[in-house]
Amino acid sequence: MWTRLSREAQRTTFGRDPAAYAFARPEYPEAVFSLLEERCGLGPGARVFEIGAGSGLATQELLRRGAGPLTVLEPDVRFARYLRRGLPPTSIPISIRAERFEAARLPAGAFDLGVSATAFHWLNERRALAKIARLLRPGGWWAAWWTVFGEPGHPSEFQRAIDPLFRRVPTSPRSQLRSQLPPQLDRPARVAALRRNRAFRRVSSRLERGRVHYATPRLVALYATFSPIALLPARRRREFLGELARIADEEFGGRVPIEILTPIYTAQRI
Repeated sequence: MWTRLSREAQRTTFGRDPAAYAFARPEYPEAVFSLLEERCGLGPGARVFEIGAGSGLATQELLRRGAGPLTVLEPDVRFARYLRRGLPPTSIPISIRAERFEAARLPAGAFDLGVSATAFHWLNERRALAKIARLLRPGGWWAAWWTVFGEPGHPSEFQRAIDPLFRRVPTSPRSQLRSQLPPQLDRPARVAALRRNRAFRRVSSRLERGRVHYATPRLVALYATFSPIALLPARRRREFLGELARIADEEFGGRVPIEILTPIYTAQRI
């Protein structure tokens, strides 16, 4: 039987090595930010808050497109420190706050746009959406999106090759070949949650598909960021990643295609 990881244990694994996390994780599709510009008002002067910035993949794009003032809420102090050091110089007012969204005190009705990139699943959806609605001005927008590696029920050749490794990971909740739909991809459920909050209208979702080719070193760095692997004892983690590297090199020529799904959800404050 798999050992269930505590939510808090998983939530705090990603900031152990922010630079390695930033190196390993793929950029978000251009389509995400084009949608934010065209539909949600992202642009110069837009007052934006971001929930769970991590290493700043989305933060950098928000700044590049003129979002500001920008309020960044990152609960892991290690990531917050990394962001303060690593974001490029800008004249845009930016506040990086090392605190949880649930506890953060923010002015009601003060924001044009709120976003969360691959982080919103750590929050209680109903309570978080209620708070988000309070923070947005009338007509403001909310957007959440995720990076999902691989399509449930349709494993790639590489996923099938490494599935035996995951079966030996006691904290892995299920096989890599799982067909169960993760919450991020359950578009009817996420749309329904937004609609149940009567403060939102014009609720929509879309799904972007892409592929990234990972060389073995970056692939190993990517899997090292996944919480079931990150929480293994050091020796077992090295063994897992070493075997993964061997498979990537010997069976895939050191260059592995990774299918990436990006579900995006947007809604407007009434």
